Amino acid sequence: MRSLILAAGLVLAGCAHPWNIADVAPGTPRDLVIARAGQPVRVLPLADGGQRLQYTLQPLGRYAFIVDLDPAGRVTSARQVLTETNFQRIEPGRWTRGDVEREFGPPALVDHVTSFQGDVLTYRWAERNEPMFYWVYVDPGGVVQRAHPGMEFINSPQDRD
Repeated sequence: MRSLILAAGLVLAGCAHPWNIADVAPGTPRDLVIARAGQPVRVLPLADGGQRLQYTLQPLGRYAFIVDLDPAGRVTSARQVLTETNFQRIEPGRWTRGDVEREFGPPALVDHVTSFQGDVLTYRWAERNEPMFYWVYVDPGGVVQRAHPGMEFINSPQDRD
């Protein structure tokens, strides 16, 4: 049984998956990134003529990976972006929905609340292995008005009813 689990782990490790971006070195060619991680969810142009590859495990996962490529198609940076430090970069009144999705990928959920006119983008992430939400409130003009974290309660007493 133990050898079966080990074999399954080795097979999965060899498959294309966004987790394979975690150790992609600068200078790695685009084709190798895609061979290791699969096709990105989105490809966006960068101001310098390069590209941004977005990989996300949303809506149920808590991680999103960004790979920036230079104009020659080589990695300049690769990182997991759903972190408290990155979310704190969001500037209400300045950032747009496009800025948010360029930096974090598509949200897990787009919702509405009666106390706000506009979309609420929900990102799932983890802080110290605790499941969290990050909500970004975008007005009808596409401008972020507020953003904040919140706990995602899993298996709470309400979930058991």
